[in-house]
Amino acid sequence: MKTKFVSQTKQLLSLSNVFNLPNCWLKAKPETIQIVLSAIAKQLSIDDATLTPETKFADLGADSLDIVEIMMTLEEKFDISVGEGGVENISTIQDAADLIEKVMSAST
Repeated sequence: MKTKFVSQTKQLLSLSNVFNLPNCWLKAKPETIQIVLSAIAKQLSIDDATLTPETKFADLGADSLDIVEIMMTLEEKFDISVGEGGVENISTIQDAADLIEKVMSAST
């Protein structure tokens, strides 16, 4: 139990947050992460079981066009508009999910 907590804490502290928010902010909901994982797997034609929130787009061979297309798909799924500025700073699946949650919370 302690090992899992330490691991999760390290992940939270090492998170490269798109908006440079304090580390105390929580990560995206598991449901959001799963939707993001599925969209990425479909876009890149890979098995979503091989993906984790820490997976980097660069490690998947995704280029900037792939990332833009993925984010456009996610904007449709979540009925939001991320804007161009946020997309430029996304490097992991977690980053994408966190950005979506941030935009959704800002629009409510």
